[in-house]
Amino acid sequence: MTIKRTNDNKGWLYTLARIIFFYICTIVATLFSYTITENVSDRIADQLSMFLAAILTLLLVIVFTRWEKLNLNDVGIVPGKKSASRFSIGFGVGLLMAVTQAMIVLSFGHFQLKLVPEITMAEIGLPLLLYVLAGSREELVFRSYSLRSLSYSLTPFLALVIMTTIFSLEHLVSGNTWQNAIIGAGTGGILFGLAALKTKGLALPLGLHIAWNFGQWSLGFKGRPGIWEAIVEKGYESQVENIGLTAFLFVMSLAIAGVCIVYKKEKLF
Repeated sequence: MTIKRTNDNKGWLYTLARIIFFYICTIVATLFSYTITENVSDRIADQLSMFLAAILTLLLVIVFTRWEKLNLNDVGIVPGKKSASRFSIGFGVGLLMAVTQAMIVLSFGHFQLKLVPEITMAEIGLPLLLYVLAGSREELVFRSYSLRSLSYSLTPFLALVIMTTIFSLEHLVSGNTWQNAIIGAGTGGILFGLAALKTKGLALPLGLHIAWNFGQWSLGFKGRPGIWEAIVEKGYESQVENIGLTAFLFVMSLAIAGVCIVYKKEKLF
């Protein structure tokens, strides 16, 4: 299907309004998912809620895609021949990014990683499942119909800016600090969005997204112990935090540059 970009004010404003409506629907779907699973065992409640939210979000993507008279291929949710390899590469790179950030912080001292004793496979598998489901829901919301539809009506650059802004605001409203929401989620949104636009699919950004979050959790960078516990020497909290932020920006910048270099021949639109 050949997509023609719409440059008239009415066209892109209508598309933007529909994207906002779509996003509101995904929020309602997520809230609904948490409501109906509130009596489920705490051990699997989050996973079940996010699973339902991801399924409902996928259905919304299909409905809104059809409403805009696009094909599912046009919004990148149909797997292709390269999807498995792209997901695997993204997952590997995402883990490498998390490890690299941790190694940089370790190299400056006053910080150590302590292996959590007697951690079980279930205690590792359930968080991994949660990050798979949460990453899937977020990629469907921000990097499928929304991002691609806006890129067709406006430009890929403006679409990326708009969706990354909404992505950051969602993280801010959900309880993240301004720093984590704007710098953290914002930079991640640029990486994942660029990967989605360059590859015309969700496999690469999904692999990056899941692995990055799981890698950070595993290394204790999510504010609680994972497979390892991150221990900061008393009195050096601010210094270690600043080093961690600098390392984060470094690895994210490398990943963004890597996507641009590897897919330099691929147009964003």
